[in-house]
Amino acid sequence: MVVTRRTFLGTLTGGLLAAPLAAEGQQAGTIPTVGILTSRAERSRPLEEGLRELGWVEGKNVRFERRFTLDYQELPRFVRELLLVPVDVIFTLYGAGIEAAMDATRTIPIVGMTGDPVSAGYVTSLARPGGNVTGLTIQGRELSGKRLEILTQALPKARLMAVLANPQVPSTKAMLHETQARASALGVRLLHFEAAHPDRFSDVLAEVARKRPDALVVLSDPMFTRNGRRLVEVVARHRLPSMWEWRDFVDDGGLMSYGPRLDDLIRRAAVYVDKILKGAKPGDLPIEQPTKYELVINLKTAKALGLTIPPSLLQRADQVIE
Repeated sequence: MVVTRRTFLGTLTGGLLAAPLAAEGQQAGTIPTVGILTSRAERSRPLEEGLRELGWVEGKNVRFERRFTLDYQELPRFVRELLLVPVDVIFTLYGAGIEAAMDATRTIPIVGMTGDPVSAGYVTSLARPGGNVTGLTIQGRELSGKRLEILTQALPKARLMAVLANPQVPSTKAMLHETQARASALGVRLLHFEAAHPDRFSDVLAEVARKRPDALVVLSDPMFTRNGRRLVEVVARHRLPSMWEWRDFVDDGGLMSYGPRLDDLIRRAAVYVDKILKGAKPGDLPIEQPTKYELVINLKTAKALGLTIPPSLLQRADQVIE
């Protein structure tokens, strides 16, 4: 489920909003404080390492306030806690985290990562974001078609592909359009399926399997990522060759993934935090696009599916899981 700003506004009461806004006028203490809102501890480490390389040492000249959750419903509460500290900047991996922070403050800088920050309404443009949000884009729309193309290279005889999307994601329409355009160019027929909640995985994937597609492309979506292991298990149950956004899905048993290197993006976000702590305005810092991508192939999964991955594609892979 994708939580919109309207949903968060319904969750945050007037009193909840008043406290963070009052906190914004407070001093953060003798050293600046960075609020970190991610799914788990290992996702914050590249940011902290990047800041350390830039001279920010925890306990010496910077403090970290960390909040970890996989539950989007907890985001408003965690944002409130961070603003009450108060913090000088918020870093979050979630698009929903950006929305929660934007609902609570329009002055505290927010550094985030999301698929299409312009269409989601977080920023005015990539070149000049405006407002209090900046960061990096993971290029969900641009890479959707590329993932389908790589999957057809792995399965050169494939003519029918399924695509799984979350209709509640603002960028889904653009990603589907990009994927359909690439499918048409490749001479592949595309079947579109939707799941907006993990409880729908079993029913939707059973329907996909009944259509007997050659493979499945799973579009970029935080809800899929949050429930990745569960989704991969259902896909594996139906013996569907699959293409994913992040390598975590492949580590859990998906066939292959292609996308930015997440740790590299998070480390790069440290540059934004550094600049903001030194006085830069987030609205003046252009949104960056990834420069490094990785192709990961799970050869063990391929063998279990009875697939032979072309040697040329294996040679291109950044990592092959045996």
